[in-house]
Amino acid sequence: MAVYLHADSSKCSGCKACLVACSLAKFGVNNPKKARLAIIPKFPAPGIFEVKTCTNCGTCAEVCPVDAVKINEKGAYYIDPNECIACMACVKECPEQVIFTHPDYPVPFECDLCGACVEVCGPGVLWIE
Repeated sequence: MAVYLHADSSKCSGCKACLVACSLAKFGVNNPKKARLAIIPKFPAPGIFEVKTCTNCGTCAEVCPVDAVKINEKGAYYIDPNECIACMACVKECPEQVIFTHPDYPVPFECDLCGACVEVCGPGVLWIE
């Protein structure tokens, strides 16, 4: 069984601290749009949020034509920016829709299980196992 970032969306308040922590840890900026997980508000239902995370299913690695999706020491898939050709096949095929792009970066990116989001989540929505 793959290790991945789990989420209990029923506990999420939508504060986005996890998104900020992720962007700071991975890109050194306070920009939730550069996070490697997503919080989707379920409006009009007030206060309901869905937390989307990578389940480490490996679909991204299966569809990559140049084998740029690798597994790190924690067992997480990640996209090697030096080998990625930005074809976006992984983005299109990700069943969780948690491989992200941003105009500041030439290649997509995904969660690598660094755990920065888990450390700042007050309600205990996130955990890695």
